[in-house]
Amino acid sequence: MTYCALVAYPGHVPRPSFGGMRTYHELTDADRSGLLQQITAQRQRVAERLASVRRIVAVMSGKGGVGKSFVTAHVARALARSGRSVGVLDADLNGPTIPRLLSLPEAPLRQSEGSIAPVTSAEGVRCISMALLLENGAPLAFKGPEAESFVWRGAMEASALREFLGDVAWGELDILLLDLPPGMQRYVELCDILGNPPAVLTVTIPTPESRDAVRRAMRAAVDRGSDLLGIVDNMVGGELLGAAADELAEEFDARVLARIPWHPAPTAWDRLAQVL
Repeated sequence: MTYCALVAYPGHVPRPSFGGMRTYHELTDADRSGLLQQITAQRQRVAERLASVRRIVAVMSGKGGVGKSFVTAHVARALARSGRSVGVLDADLNGPTIPRLLSLPEAPLRQSEGSIAPVTSAEGVRCISMALLLENGAPLAFKGPEAESFVWRGAMEASALREFLGDVAWGELDILLLDLPPGMQRYVELCDILGNPPAVLTVTIPTPESRDAVRRAMRAAVDRGSDLLGIVDNMVGGELLGAAADELAEEFDARVLARIPWHPAPTAWDRLAQVL
């Protein structure tokens, strides 16, 4: 498979790519033999950058519409209030919402000594997100041949994730939360980038449709060797009927860590933060 790196973000002031890597089509024949070395070097940079992060947790569900980003942001805020140092990587590259949920200040990303400084919320949560690089309403687009975009876009997105992990100066963190998009592709890429599967916090809503989608995601995580931290039952007490969280907990011998109502009080997040 050809490997393509992120080279530009639309609507952003032009700058070198995070990792200084070029697309396959920008390489000469002599350069192409060095692609494996470039990837290996980038993975090493990820390992070095995350060496001071005590714990990495992927927040996932396998489907959209369950409030996963909402849970991620509010858990991060609760962790920060409890005195822990926390970061959030918004891995939903095409639908990033974390900056707004964290009420991040609108400020350009700062570069220093070959790294990118994350934006920090008023509560102390450090964050990186594609939303910080795109103009409001602008879709994510990569530089490359449009006729072959279906071939290389996935590789470009994987490279963006790798660069967010390896080129952002996270500093010392007690926990880094990774807000994953719907589906399982980003989780699989994450396992490959990190070398070891991350711990997983699963979010569901009560419905049987959510249960079926989340079950597939949890099965994939177990098969990859991830530690299942538990399940968050979200949007409880409204019109969404079912017992998805309890059924998944029984099937996977996992805990239901929290039941979050439609309009949760801040203490709901504080209780969830205490068990992470």
